[in-house]
Amino acid sequence: MMRLSQLSLLCFCLLAATAGAAEPHRPNILLCLADDLGYADLSCCGSADLRTPHIDQLFREGLQFTNFYANCPVCSPTRAALLTGRYQDMVGVPGVIRTHAENSWGYLAPQAVLLPQLLRQQQYHSMIIGKWHLGLESPNTPLDRGFDGFKGFLGDMMDDYYTHRRHDINYMRSGKELIDPKGHATDLFSDWAADYIRSRRDESQPFFLYLAYNAPHTPIQPPAEWLKKVQQRDPQMTDRRAKLVALIEHMDAGFGRVLKALEETGQAENTIVVFTSDNGGQIDVGANNGPLRDGKQSVYEGGLKVPCGVRWPGHVKPETQTELQAMSMDLFPTLLEAADVKLSHRIEGRSVMPTWLGHSQSPLREAWFFSRREGGVRYGGKTIEAVRWGDWKLLQNSPFSPQELYNLKSDPLEEYDLSQQEKQVFQKLAAMQRAQLQRYGTIPWQPPLAEPVAH
Repeated sequence: MMRLSQLSLLCFCLLAATAGAAEPHRPNILLCLADDLGYADLSCCGSADLRTPHIDQLFREGLQFTNFYANCPVCSPTRAALLTGRYQDMVGVPGVIRTHAENSWGYLAPQAVLLPQLLRQQQYHSMIIGKWHLGLESPNTPLDRGFDGFKGFLGDMMDDYYTHRRHDINYMRSGKELIDPKGHATDLFSDWAADYIRSRRDESQPFFLYLAYNAPHTPIQPPAEWLKKVQQRDPQMTDRRAKLVALIEHMDAGFGRVLKALEETGQAENTIVVFTSDNGGQIDVGANNGPLRDGKQSVYEGGLKVPCGVRWPGHVKPETQTELQAMSMDLFPTLLEAADVKLSHRIEGRSVMPTWLGHSQSPLREAWFFSRREGGVRYGGKTIEAVRWGDWKLLQNSPFSPQELYNLKSDPLEEYDLSQQEKQVFQKLAAMQRAQLQRYGTIPWQPPLAEPVAH
């Protein structure tokens, strides 16, 4: 007969085992964002003239979205939406945040809550490597906004992939320390990301790594040996296209080293990896957006539709695709759900976790809004925008041109403007757009002015 002390010990062990089973190990998260990667500029997305084996493998080992949209056709706004789960205007970033204040069209709102801040609820260590592009100084640097570590570039773009300067100013940082590393920026970011993953090998704390490449953004500056390899493989390719292909293939190789670090450290099985782009490809440097109209800077489909794939072993079924429409800000609540983090404030993003797990899912929203504010003579500080409602899309691609209406089901290439024929649909979508712009108007998008000195 079992003694009371033995029974108590057995009960304690069972309770301890049950408690341990009730606390699953949180998945690591690797969120990788390319810069200006065209909708078809991966071999797994349709380009026959380039080779991206590592990103292809990632997509093959998980789920590929065929209807994924960036929140905006340019950099800063999409990054703001991605990291907050909100329409970019609702966090003060309607346009590009630049190094010159007179041409900067956004200011990350003080009340905006970023992904790393919320992941702290589950003790995540958060690291950003690469391009930040949401502010140059406190209180809008990565360490101010929830990241535990930062190694990369604060600014909007680099004028040279090797010197890492913008307007002759060095914006490269490690934490808050100014650094001046040697090498191609893509190699630096890839190697730093792999080093970070290796440093987390023996840590019990899960990590969130936001790897934000500045490739294949201009200047189109691949390493010479990568350009030579592409030109030798396809001598008929134009120089313009060959340079972009080489820059993308070089990024893919770097990303491959990052994925290899996950494998070598035994962390791949418990790591969610998401890869996408901040906007469509830039047409005048040779980008391939497939058959879609236009590219970067435009609210036609080619400026907004981007590649997206996710791998999560044991959860996301390999070799699958989905036609579910989603956008950048929808990754925010999905990743929080994977990390078992509860939201207590309003966002516009909607989780695609059911789709990740192979279940059917209703459309995420009735109306989809895209917008961008910009300066210069072409935009004059005004906005361009689009609203999608079912198969209908109303857009204004210049603040000085009329609105256009397209049916994307019958006209996916946006060739036939139906604004004059479908007046009722036009009026409905135009009213939706006006109401959304009024909501955006409640959020400041410039830094507060300093108070005048009293005399």
